[in-house]
Amino acid sequence: MAITIVVGGQYGGEGKGKVTYNIAQENNINITVRIGGTNSGHTVVTKENTKFILRQLPTTAILPNSISVLSAGSYIDLDILREEIQLTGISEKQLFIDQNAMIITQEDKDNEAKNGLRKNIGSTLSGTGQSVIRRINRDTKTLLAKNIEELKPYIIDSKTFLYEQIKKKQKILIEGTQGYGLSLLHSPHYPFCTSRDTTAAGFLSEVGLSPFDVEDIFLVIRTFPIRVEGNSGELKNELNWKILKQEPEFTSVTKKTRRIAEFDSSIVKEAIMSNRPTKIVLNHLDYIEEPKQNSFVQKVENLINQKIDYIGLDDKCIKKK
Repeated sequence: MAITIVVGGQYGGEGKGKVTYNIAQENNINITVRIGGTNSGHTVVTKENTKFILRQLPTTAILPNSISVLSAGSYIDLDILREEIQLTGISEKQLFIDQNAMIITQEDKDNEAKNGLRKNIGSTLSGTGQSVIRRINRDTKTLLAKNIEELKPYIIDSKTFLYEQIKKKQKILIEGTQGYGLSLLHSPHYPFCTSRDTTAAGFLSEVGLSPFDVEDIFLVIRTFPIRVEGNSGELKNELNWKILKQEPEFTSVTKKTRRIAEFDSSIVKEAIMSNRPTKIVLNHLDYIEEPKQNSFVQKVENLINQKIDYIGLDDKCIKKK
C-alpha cells in the first residue's frame, strides 16, 4: 500500500495544505496529487517564514525535487496555473497534468455570477461548479487539458504514471480539498455545499487509483470550524471573532471574513464514518489558552470517540505525545 489521502472533516479551512506539506517531509513522499478546482486555497508557511497560498498546485510544489500531479479530477484555471508555476518555480519535469483534466473558462465564471451563486449559497464564483456541469453535459466543444497547446509539455495519463510509481514502491500523497460537510453527495446541508464529493473515496476516484493501494487517511479538523462569509449554510453555535479574542481569518479565494463557531462533533463523526481515517489532525490548538489545551484535546477525543494523532499549533503540525 502506497497512498496517503488528506481529507477535511468539517467545512474546509481545516489546514489540509499545511498537513500535506508536513506529511510529505516527515515521510519522504515526493509525489503529491492535487484534485478539484480553484475554489479553495491551501496555505503553507515555510521554515523561512515565507507564506504561500496555492489554489491549483499542491502545497508540496514549493519543495525541491517534489513532483506535483493534477489528476483527471482537476479543474484548471489557466491564469492561476501560470501564476503558481511562476510563484513556485516548478519545472516541466516536476509537474504532470492529466490529459482529461477540465479547463475552467471565463464563461464558467460569468455563468456562476449570473446565477446568483454568491448570494444564494456563498459560492466563491471560481467557475469550478459550472465546469463540472459542462463535463457532465459532455459537450463536444469542451476543452480538456490535452487540447491546450501551452500545457503539452505537462500532459500525461496520470493514473498510469501513478500506478507505475506504486509498482516501484514509491509513496503518493493525495491532497484533498474543502471538507466533508461540503460534499455534494453527503453534506447534511444541501444545497449549501460544493460541486463535488469531498470524501477520501471521492478524491481517490478523481485520481483513478484503487482503494487497495491506500495506506493512510488523514482526517484534518480544527478547534473552531469555519464557513465562508455570507449565506453559506448552517454553522452550529456560531461565534464572532471578538468573543474568541482572535484576529479574524479571511478566505483564501474571496478574501472575505470567515464565519466561525464552537467545535461541533456531529459533522466530524459523520466524516469519520465516511472516511475511516487512520490518523486525525486537530489544527488551530493555539486558539485555546495554553493551560486549557490538553483538556480541550481530551474533550474532542471523547466527543468523537477517536484519538487525536497530530496537533496543529500556529504553522506547525506535530505528533501528539
